[in-house]
Amino acid sequence: MFDRASTFGDTLDSPAGRAVLETHLPGIAASPMAAQFRGARLGQLVALVPALEDPAAQERLWEALAAVEDGDADRVPYPPAIAPDPAYEGEEVARGSASLVLPQPTAQWDVLQVRFEGPSHGNPFVDVELDALFTRPDGTQVRVGGFYDGDGVYAVRALADAQGEWSFVTRSTARSLDGIAGAAVVTAARDGAHGPVRVDGLHFRHADGTRHRPLGTTAYAWTHQPDGLQEQTLATLADAPFTKIRMCLFPKSYLFNANEPTDFVFPGSLADGFDLERFDPAHFRRLEQRIAQLGALGIEADLILFHAYDRWGFADLGPAVDERYLRYTVRRLAAFSNVWWSMANEYDLLWSKTGDDWERLAAIVGEEDPFGHLNSIHNCRPYYDYSRPWITHVSIQRVDVYRTAENTDQWRERWGKPVVIDECAYEGDIDQGWGNITGEEMVRRFWEGAVRGGYVGHGETYLPSALGLEDEVLWWSKGGTLHGTSPERIGFLERLQSEAPDGVWDPLPSDWDVPWGGTDTHRVGYFGFNRPRFRSLVLPDGEWTVDVIDTWNMTVDRVPGTHRATVRVELPGRQFMAVRTIRVGD
Repeated sequence: MFDRASTFGDTLDSPAGRAVLETHLPGIAASPMAAQFRGARLGQLVALVPALEDPAAQERLWEALAAVEDGDADRVPYPPAIAPDPAYEGEEVARGSASLVLPQPTAQWDVLQVRFEGPSHGNPFVDVELDALFTRPDGTQVRVGGFYDGDGVYAVRALADAQGEWSFVTRSTARSLDGIAGAAVVTAARDGAHGPVRVDGLHFRHADGTRHRPLGTTAYAWTHQPDGLQEQTLATLADAPFTKIRMCLFPKSYLFNANEPTDFVFPGSLADGFDLERFDPAHFRRLEQRIAQLGALGIEADLILFHAYDRWGFADLGPAVDERYLRYTVRRLAAFSNVWWSMANEYDLLWSKTGDDWERLAAIVGEEDPFGHLNSIHNCRPYYDYSRPWITHVSIQRVDVYRTAENTDQWRERWGKPVVIDECAYEGDIDQGWGNITGEEMVRRFWEGAVRGGYVGHGETYLPSALGLEDEVLWWSKGGTLHGTSPERIGFLERLQSEAPDGVWDPLPSDWDVPWGGTDTHRVGYFGFNRPRFRSLVLPDGEWTVDVIDTWNMTVDRVPGTHRATVRVELPGRQFMAVRTIRVGD
């Protein structure tokens, strides 16, 4: 039989398999795809074929392929689930006898961590189950899963979301870790700490009420690079306007991503294989350090849990290992206030997972994250059903070479959730259409999304050789240094948004050729690539000031006086101009 994990080439090489593909995907075997995608999994390929967007059509394809007798019958089965060992410690071990290490007073919105020095025999990563029931100062309770941190150390982490004294009691299948009680104190928040980001209608706020605008960038594999490059990335972010960064937990194997990381989620290497029944605590500690450093910069870590760009086998671990990985990861990281979850980058390219798999995996994340961090899933081509209740916001990418952010208001209406276009293409000059738009076009897409009430994400893919650099370091993949012209202009846009009442723009009734956004009293019209010499504005009731905004040169020029009813606004005849009208007294 053939299935989602079979390669396109192997299926074509089977006469019966080719016949099935020609029946359900007519013309595919004779197209250029036959050579280009021989190594692609069928589960990836169907995501790129418009004729298979219909789930029923996909099901007919899988049923036909499963009936082929000369398919891949020798595939190694997935590893089974491993239940905790109920006899891990015998009756001779006193209940609750492990050593308890209480935290110092913890600032609100920081990580409240309780540690235990306990047993290390066997394999505690799978043999021992541990959690704790925390009671907040107001009496509400929260269950938090624990994890093994290596060398006989266990930890339970809570997000310190309330000031005062917290108490806890542990539960464990290991007798020495069961029934340990204690208390910890949560103090006032540090300056600049605002708590996790929550959905606020079609926008976002931090838990303390502070407005958040997700001004995002992408550096997928930056934490899988040498320490010096990671530090350079952080230094760049400190001087950039971004408030969110998309990043992968698993390393990436793709264009300009050929280097091998020094460590991984699981212990092991590509050459020697990986131990999928254990985790590498040192790897996680380094990741946690980077997440904390991002938090200190006011940047959200949008953590991509799965992706398809893989040469290590992490994209196809099987259900049991996927679940074990998710539970361990979320238990370690959910106490960080600046974490967002992204179930996948381009979920539809992960050949081994169906829609039911994504729903199951998302439920695991929800179960293990009692603090309700934002969660979404990112597409390559077909959209996920963003109406699903576990999805907090729309994380979407362009599906057209040109038109992207212009769809923002439609997506808001379709799903009734905040829209974050995490990939609108990247400013750069590589040979791929998704990675060679200009800085001007990047900024234009940000503005087109902003006036329609959404948030657009940045990325940069300049060829190092064109910049006179020897190392193959592109920001979008490895971080490092920004070379483009868009970040400063993106920061200018964000500052203008912050000046609106409540700090956000929503779509307003627009002209046929000019989108308008903002509020009833703070209106912004954007001309994009058009370049009028003047515009006659019809003003709502009241008295208004008028500003001419050059979005590229980052200037705001006030038209003299105040205005009622109509006003002719002189413009410079350049692209990327905007006008802003603000009602006097508001």
